[in-house]
Amino acid sequence: MKITDVPFAVLRFQYQLARFPLQVIEDQVVARMDSEAPARLFYERSLGKLDATVGSVLDDPEVAQRGTALLERSDALRRATQLEQTATQRVKQANTELKETRQQAAEAKEQARADKNRQIKQAQTDAQRRNRAAVEETEKRISGGSKRVDEVASRRKKSVESAKNQERAQITKAEQQVAADANAKLNDSADKRIAAADKRAQADQMEELADTEKQKRQADG
Repeated sequence: MKITDVPFAVLRFQYQLARFPLQVIEDQVVARMDSEAPARLFYERSLGKLDATVGSVLDDPEVAQRGTALLERSDALRRATQLEQTATQRVKQANTELKETRQQAAEAKEQARADKNRQIKQAQTDAQRRNRAAVEETEKRISGGSKRVDEVASRRKKSVESAKNQERAQITKAEQQVAADANAKLNDSADKRIAAADKRAQADQMEELADTEKQKRQADG
């Protein structure tokens, strides 16, 4: 052993003595913590950094390697914890976004249903309005047609009545003419009978006068 190695050996021994309480704390307290607990990771990283620094300064490869191993382990666990926390946060965020998306989808579905019902109701209202308008228009046409039909029927009725009146007038005129002709014939026949009766009466009178005159002459003779 070189004479220069003595101080380093003393320092390494003193470090081992100083580190012993820290090792006890690690074995009795820190080791019982969860391997990924932030306090344990912080403690192990601090102890590993101390070992690595002291081991490098005191030229103690074993201490330096132990410190490096603790640093790597704590860093790996810290990164894993961070990744897990990030993943957990992302999962929570994804769940939140999924919940929001589902909520938005439900709201959009409800809005679409409401829009559909409103459109159906509006379509029904429009159809009812069109039907009412069509019915009113039809009633107007029917009313107008009935009025025109009534007017035509009235004109036809008047025409029929006029034709009947004309026919009755013609019949009455014909009857009056026939009656007049008949009366004329009757009057003519009566006149002839009267004239004939007058002639017979005159003849009878002449004959009676003649008989009377003859009887008178016979009586005078």
